[in-house]
Amino acid sequence: MKITTLALAASVLGGLALGTGAASAAPMGPNGLQVGPAGVTQVRMMHGYRMMMKKRMMHRKMMRRHMMKKRMMHRM
Repeated sequence: MKITTLALAASVLGGLALGTGAASAAPMGPNGLQVGPAGVTQVRMMHGYRMMMKKRMMHRKMMRRHMMKKRMMHRM
């Protein structure tokens, strides 16, 4: 029993160690470089978009806290 679980754990960890790193459907090249479609280019996120996303996430977090606090107050 222990030998099979140890072998299973070793195979899972070995598979993770030899994996591509990031989960992607794109094929890997011979040097470990990701080969993607020719029409796709990588771009950096602009500062304004990043701040907009951050503000939205903070607002969602605040609203979630507010909702939980309201629930706890009305429970009593």
